This record gives sequence, structure tokens and C-alpha cells, in this order.
Amino acid sequence: MDENQFPKMDKSAFSVVSLEEADNDEMEYWLSKTPYERLDALETLRQIFYGYDPTTIRFQRVLEITERV
Repeated sequence: MDENQFPKMDKSAFSVVSLEEADNDEMEYWLSKTPYERLDALETLRQIFYGYDPTTIRFQRVLEITERV
């Protein structure tokens, strides 16, 4: 993915509220989406917030070399 594909997030332009204080229109919007669409939106937000560089993605080492006795 291209670094410029996702917009930069202005971390000072949002607030955290409880579910009771949340805007009902926004809650209705997300409840109308499928679980897959919600997870997809969450993954997009995660990539924007933490950055995403496909060239740094690697497999974890799963094998270990040991000496036989």
C-alpha cells in the first residue's frame, strides 16, 4: 500500500465518550453495518493510527536449531 493512501489523523480533533453520551446517529450507522464492514473500518483506522508499511511485514521465526546430544 502506498504511504499516501491513508490520510494523516489529527489526534487532537477527536474525543472519547461513553456509549450513553454517544451520538445516536453514529451508533445507528455502525449498527447498520455488517460485522465484516465494522472490522474492515477498524483495520483501516488501525493502519492510519499506527502506520502501515508492507515492506516491514515478515513471518515470525517458528523453527529453532538445536544440537543433538
